[in-house]
Amino acid sequence: MRILIVEDDPSVADGILDGLSTASFVTKHVSTGAEAIVAISDFEPDLVLLDLGLPDMDGTDVCREIRKSSLVPIIVVSARDEEIDRVIALEIGADDYVVKPFGMRELVARIKAVVRRSTAAETLAEAWPAEREFGPLRIDTRAIRVTLSGNEVHLTPKEFELLVYLTQDPGAVYRRAEILHDVWDTNWYGTTKTLDAHVAAIRKKLGDPTWIESVRGVGFRFGVPT
Repeated sequence: MRILIVEDDPSVADGILDGLSTASFVTKHVSTGAEAIVAISDFEPDLVLLDLGLPDMDGTDVCREIRKSSLVPIIVVSARDEEIDRVIALEIGADDYVVKPFGMRELVARIKAVVRRSTAAETLAEAWPAEREFGPLRIDTRAIRVTLSGNEVHLTPKEFELLVYLTQDPGAVYRRAEILHDVWDTNWYGTTKTLDAHVAAIRKKLGDPTWIESVRGVGFRFGVPT
């Protein structure tokens, strides 16, 4: 597996490089956001470890730029430990968030969990018909594209994954713990508020909150608005 490490602190980068090499990962290290964006196409990583405090641009902007052209899994590795930092990073497309300082065994476990989840999502997409329709809503899992009444709906990768998950069985209620386990993986230690934030974002983009119904005290269910 090829891992791109975006980290401007040489001592932190060296520690990660040594740890991941011991775990048999192929690595490439860059220290700026601009280098990271170029490396996405040049190095073609299977996963990105992204620091937020870079010298030339904020890591959140790097994440946004990567997400314009790539669905490569991204794990933010940052000293910023506020809840809002986690939520923002996840909302713009990061797949997980690790707070510094951290142990290498935890980081390797997070990497494996994110890759496992990404593989499971691809398997789920392959098990579906290439396109599924729910009234005016069409989901194309092969093209990773959503349209509503013929108009494209622009979702982040995590919003798309969550929508696909909820539409597996329209009308069924999915518990919060189930969703966090299956969409964010068992290694997600953040607040459940990020789930609410993603649901709210999808509802807003679909233009009708009844596409995803809240079941108080339980979770959410997907259905076509009447």
